[in-house]
Amino acid sequence: MVVLNKIYTKTGDAGETALGDGTRVAKHSMRVAAYGTVDELNATLGMARLAAEGELDDRLAAIQNDLFDLGADLCTPGMEKDADREYPPLRIAESQVLRLESEIDGMNAKLTPLRSFILPGGSALAAHLHVCRTVARRAERISVELATMESVNPEGVKYLNRLSDWFFVAGRIANNDGKDDVLWVPGANR
Repeated sequence: MVVLNKIYTKTGDAGETALGDGTRVAKHSMRVAAYGTVDELNATLGMARLAAEGELDDRLAAIQNDLFDLGADLCTPGMEKDADREYPPLRIAESQVLRLESEIDGMNAKLTPLRSFILPGGSALAAHLHVCRTVARRAERISVELATMESVNPEGVKYLNRLSDWFFVAGRIANNDGKDDVLWVPGANR
């Protein structure tokens, strides 16, 4: 259980922060950048949810919860020590990745295949979901870079990869099942 009685602690005033295992690192460390970008994605998703309703909003709420799981995963280094810990840290599981894949397949089955790239936009919800897609891609790039330096849960990286695809397909659903997609016209303004 989390209890937040005091919001500011002053422990980060010198440019360091604590990771999930208590280790102190610079606020500009790659690990902090990874989970910070996941937090940014979650806030961006909160904006998208203002335009969502019904089943799509329910799925977005589930993703927001997953993103907190992913933030907890990324802020706790040392996956190789998980089995020896008294309280194993929260890690993204394969089942969360598989759920995204299943939802992508279900949404995509409703859509006409694309014959052109689409521009981000159409409805307000679709535009927000495309912003989420690009922030998810950035979080993925940072997490992949972090994985070249330190251990990172590979399921977390897979989750971000699938999530950006999920946002793309959901953006098409938000555009009247793709009927209102804005198509790219190569060289249209030459």
